[in-house]
This record gives sequence, C-alpha cells and structure tokens, in this order.
Amino acid sequence: MVDISIIVPVYNASKYLNKCLESLIKQTKQELEFIIINDGSTDESEKIIKSYKDERIKYFKRSNKGIGKTRNFGISKASGKYIMFLDSDDYLELDACEALYKKVERENLDIVICDFYRVNKDKNIETITSFKNASLKNNPNLLLDINLAPWNKIYRTELIKNNNIKFIEDLKYEDAPFVTLALLKARKIGKIDKALINYVIHENSETTKRDEKIFDIIKIVDIMRNDLKKENFNQEITDTLTIKILVNYNIQQRKIHDKELRNRFIDTSFLYLKKNIPNYRRNSYFKKRNMLKSFIEKNKVMSKLYCNLYRRR
Repeated sequence: MVDISIIVPVYNASKYLNKCLESLIKQTKQELEFIIINDGSTDESEKIIKSYKDERIKYFKRSNKGIGKTRNFGISKASGKYIMFLDSDDYLELDACEALYKKVERENLDIVICDFYRVNKDKNIETITSFKNASLKNNPNLLLDINLAPWNKIYRTELIKNNNIKFIEDLKYEDAPFVTLALLKARKIGKIDKALINYVIHENSETTKRDEKIFDIIKIVDIMRNDLKKENFNQEITDTLTIKILVNYNIQQRKIHDKELRNRFIDTSFLYLKKNIPNYRRNSYFKKRNMLKSFIEKNKVMSKLYCNLYRRR
C-alpha cells in the first residue's frame, strides 16, 4: 500500500540529484512511491536515477515540457493517499514523511505545512507562523502567512484530483496558483512546527534568475485573483496578497542588470496595482512594514531609485 506519492521533476540536476534521492530512499517511513520525471535532461541525471534499484521508484522520461506540465504528469501517475512535491536540488529530513503522515492522518487534515531550512552558504530555518487547524473560510489570514511554494506541504490526493487542481503550464511561478487553490479547497489545514525540508539556493535556481519571464508574475497574480474571486474569498486579503507579491518582486528587480528591463517591470507592476487596487497605498500591508520600507515599496519612483542605487554598489 502506498501512503505518500512524492513527485520529483528532474532537469539537468546531476550535481544535486544524489542527495535528493538519498533523502527519499532513507526515509524512516517506508510506504512511499517516488515518481521521478526526467524532463528532457541532457546531463547525467538519467544515469544517476537508474543507478538506484529501489522498487519504490517510478521513473518516467519525457522531452522537455517545463515544470508545470511535469508536475501535472506526476499527479496523474500518483497512487498514494497523499501527495508531496520535491525539487531535484532539494532534500528531505529523514523523518519528514513520517512526521507529516502522522499529523495529516491523526487529525484528519487535507493539507499539512511544515517549516523548512533555507540552504545556501549556511543552513537557516524559515518558520511559518504557527496556527491551530483551520480552513481559509474561518481563518482567511492564513493565505498571507503560508508560503505559496508546493514543497513544504503534504496534500490529500483526493483534494487535488477531485477538484482538478493543476499547476499552470507554460508560465513561470506556476506553483503559487496551485497552492492557493489547494488551500482554498481544503476542508482543514494544519501545521508542524518543525523544519522537515531543505530548500537549496544556488546560482542557477529558478528563483535567482531574472529575465523577461519576470513578467509572468503579473499573469500569475491575475490568475490567483480570479480564482479567489470565484470562491468569494475575502477581497481585502486578496488585495493584500497581491500587493505583498508585487512589491516584493519590484524590490527583487535590484538583481537585474538590465536597467530598462527592471524599470519596465516596475512600471508594469504599479500600473497593475493602480488599475486593480486604486487605494493600494492605504493597504494594511504597508502599515506592518517599517516606515522606510513602506515609503520605498508604495512609491514607483522610489522603488526604481532603490534598485538603481543597489546596482551601482
């Protein structure tokens, strides 16, 4: 019997793949399946995957289709009662599956979230604000507190498949709408106050790349807002989430070398805010920021100036 299906998309991950796969095979919980999808890798990834003889590995090889389509393919192949996602450059603590499974089963939850380690030169814990078991219906603020990455969570498979929840395909940042919709549809969400996932940051991480694909975040935010509207979700929280995401990406433009590109993104972002949330400057998000950060983040000219000055350092 398979309790948890762990879906791992792989694309040219040979440098990190052994550590990822070892963390799966050595889990203290045994009733697992590992759905490993080679998304058109051209390095040694396939050789590494095939070197593992564990019968719980289900290996699929496809031409490159992108992470959204690859994760959706993985969902279609999952036979476990629950689903987890793991990126091929990340790895689990060895008791991760056991801890998450015990929590989700014991308390009859649809989703369980855990803290995680951010691994760069150092290994630092990232904590999600603790909360009692709840749904977004009775605690809408959870949508602002829970990170929108798919990998520090376990999901009831029925929740995902019965509600036809899928990753957005052919856009970057495809995971945020998936997690948002899963949280919206979940009957009960819980949390473990323990870091069980290691999220690895390196130079070639998708999260560190800044190019024309950055504009996809505008489309992603729009998809999320429409999904929330269909569910009659709290509008104030929806607007706050929108602002939180976009001002964060505005400030991240400091990492872009191309001045024209970063300024164009900031212009587009503020235009979206002005059109969809005319009074965005008065939103509660800014009241929780310190005065300087709030001043920079709510002002287009200051956001550009900050990013431009950062690049000159």
